[in-house]
Amino acid sequence: MKIELKGRRAIVTGSTAGIGRAIAEGLARAGALVVINGRTEARVATALQEIRAVVPDAELTGIAADLSTSEGSAVLVAQAADADILVNNLGTAHPNDFFKQRDSEWLDLFQLNVMSGVRAARHYLPGMVQRGWGRVVFISSESAIMVPKEMIDYGMTKTAQLAVSRGLAELVSGSGVTVNAVLPGPTRSEILGNWMKATALEQGITQDDAEQNFLKTMRPTTLLNRFTSTEEVANMVVYVCSEQASGTTGAALRVDGGVIRAII
Repeated sequence: MKIELKGRRAIVTGSTAGIGRAIAEGLARAGALVVINGRTEARVATALQEIRAVVPDAELTGIAADLSTSEGSAVLVAQAADADILVNNLGTAHPNDFFKQRDSEWLDLFQLNVMSGVRAARHYLPGMVQRGWGRVVFISSESAIMVPKEMIDYGMTKTAQLAVSRGLAELVSGSGVTVNAVLPGPTRSEILGNWMKATALEQGITQDDAEQNFLKTMRPTTLLNRFTSTEEVANMVVYVCSEQASGTTGAALRVDGGVIRAII
């Protein structure tokens, strides 16, 4: 299968590192013009340089904006008015104690993980519908289904993304626009990768050993028995954004290594 996205404009939020960075590179390899987004000019510039180093003919541009706020979202749409592909990847996670969390922490995470995607979809979907083609992808998580007790707030935001994704797919049905969610499992992304590195250093073990310990204690239902790579997640996303995926919409597509014990 050859995925060809030349002429398509793609926006990937939170794409300076990790899964978002891999998705941006994958879309660029397929020929899309890709908008890189991060909070700071320095992070955006570094990501642009890194992708151009491995995809010399990539069509890229960068926008520094904090999409956890309505003001930052306004900056994005002012600099990139239209898109054929929107990947709502921006998000974060922090292990925490449910009983010690403040209301503000819950609300801040909801703004970042959920409302950033809501605001972007609200702006870009009408243009996609008008043109009769578009792809919107929300990067959710297996934690949306198997909510982790150490990050209940995170699980909640990822479940919310599934609700938004399915609802939008219903809203634009029959328009030529598809809306889907992708659910990664434990992945060697910037956030989880750094957590595993810190754990390995603290315990005097290798990162591989730290990851195996995490899987055995926190995700024992894994079938893959290893962390996925950011590229493996990106491969699913690039496919969902392609012409070949025109029959897939309203779906929650798992790249979770079999963590979720369900056959559908």
